[in-house]
Amino acid sequence: MPTVPHKRRIVLLGATGSIGESALRVVAAHSDRLELVGLAANGNHQRLAEIARQFGVRHAGLYDESALAAARSSGGFPAGTKFYGGLAGLSELATLAAADTVLIAVVGTAGLQPALTAIAAKKTIALASKEILVMAGKFVMAAAHAHGVRLLPVDSEHNAVFQCLEGRRIDEVRRIVLTASGGAFRDWPVEQLASATVADALKHPNWAMGPKITVDSATLANKGLELIEAQWLFGLRAEQCDAVLHPQSIVHCLVEFTDGSLLTQLGPPSMTFPIQHALLWPDRAPTPTDPPLGLDRALNLDFKPVDLGRFPCLRLAKESMHAGGTAPAVFNAANEVAVAAFLAGRVPFLAIPRIVEDTLSRIKTVEPNTLAEVLAVDQQARESASRIAPQPK
Repeated sequence: MPTVPHKRRIVLLGATGSIGESALRVVAAHSDRLELVGLAANGNHQRLAEIARQFGVRHAGLYDESALAAARSSGGFPAGTKFYGGLAGLSELATLAAADTVLIAVVGTAGLQPALTAIAAKKTIALASKEILVMAGKFVMAAAHAHGVRLLPVDSEHNAVFQCLEGRRIDEVRRIVLTASGGAFRDWPVEQLASATVADALKHPNWAMGPKITVDSATLANKGLELIEAQWLFGLRAEQCDAVLHPQSIVHCLVEFTDGSLLTQLGPPSMTFPIQHALLWPDRAPTPTDPPLGLDRALNLDFKPVDLGRFPCLRLAKESMHAGGTAPAVFNAANEVAVAAFLAGRVPFLAIPRIVEDTLSRIKTVEPNTLAEVLAVDQQARESASRIAPQPK
């Protein structure tokens, strides 16, 4: 007689973002195996209340304190809901006794402290916030090893590498290659990029994502962040991590082994597939949320090298990865500030790599001995980048 699988109980940090919404579809489709027990968002308390009612969740966190106050008085959450506020609240939510898995899908570096707290509480981590490892991979991975915690990658590229490497020895890997769609401007003449608007940058040809990551896809900063994350996740050297342009977004990675063989993972450009794989791992199940990749029609798979002159943010990310130490944290912080300035209309698109490169040149790279040193460098980089970027009037 087959055994009934254990129902996995999940805390979802970043429930109202694009990853969070995809995760909700997966949980709803597999309610016999997945259960939401905690939710958090930045400030969208109305949508968080809708989700809490839909899934019967009575633990709700909001990073923004004013949104938390509005949520408490709204009456929109299930009766008996316990609320959690700010960074401390998200960290407390990440250690919820009822949960065994924490899906971290918050934008930027706000998920770092909740991730470390969840690891210390020996929760399984489903990781979608790449900035956590970019900024503090040395300390996050050390904590995971010390506590015997597994980090399951949710990003489509890292989840693909994870699937290709499962059951294989890392010393047999020559390199991994992550695929990049090229973003909104992949077919634009270079001379037109100077006039690119925010609306232009947010028109991703393949993926539906939040504004920050969509802009990062247009600059390929996102691919650079992913390479740095992959280095930490899979215990690789910087020179073993590379990227290639693949406009179709169907092949999510290529893993080359020492004998010259290549393994790859294919799937539609939908985040529900890697999210489901991570949340149900090591089991697999049908995916009712999205149709699988069809092979009943012609399928073209194109690849070409990345022009680092056209995509300087990827060059800067790779240089940071090779420099190591605090350089990736500086790259990440400067990029966040530059993208925020672009989205606010304060700088043109081509100013993003200039701000990042200028910030990297101003801050000395060191090998951090403590997380506090990383956080200090992160703050220093943000302040430096903010001085370079025009400020709101």
